[in-house]
Amino acid sequence: MTHRRRGHGRRRAVAVLFAALLALCAAAPAHAADYRYWSFWQRGEGGAWVYATQGPSIARPDDGDVDGFRFAVAADAKTAKKPRGTADFDTICADTKAAAGKKRIAVVIDFGTAADAPGRKTPPKPRTACARIDDGGSSADALAAVAKPLRYDNNALLCAISGYPKTGCGEQVSGDGGERSGADEGDGGPSVGLLAGVAAVVVLGAAGVWQARRRRG
Repeated sequence: MTHRRRGHGRRRAVAVLFAALLALCAAAPAHAADYRYWSFWQRGEGGAWVYATQGPSIARPDDGDVDGFRFAVAADAKTAKKPRGTADFDTICADTKAAAGKKRIAVVIDFGTAADAPGRKTPPKPRTACARIDDGGSSADALAAVAKPLRYDNNALLCAISGYPKTGCGEQVSGDGGERSGADEGDGGPSVGLLAGVAAVVVLGAAGVWQARRRRG
């Protein structure tokens, strides 16, 4: 009877330990890689910026729409920084008249901050422009009409607007804005993979000890 109680107690202890380590793994943050790039936004209802679901070469804005571009360091759409400023279409395109067969697109270009700039150099100031393009034109056409030179990579990723930045294109960077030299770096804490490995080793070790004691008993 005593042996059974001890065996039950050991199994329970292993289960509790395993659950605690799994909880620790779940609580540990998974750090996604950060990239320095131009993000593309569209102003939605109420003037709120919405991360575009299509690239600028595919998106077909309507007359009166507002497109935004922001250069910054981010991991994904959830952490991407929105263009700054509150200027709307009426303000940006106040001096651009409508024309037959054309549409007007307000464009907001935010070059970001020094913290996001390569080498932490001071970037150009944010600016706005009104593009008047053909009715069937894309957001990329609107951008090209007001912010040349543009630079794209071989995969049609937008690398530079008005020549900024001079080099680089969506490169992976560290959390503090410096260049990464290898694999993804976290905040110095243990990774989820490492904690999961520790959990497996500890649980297997505990199970082995319990089995050995059971055989001796």
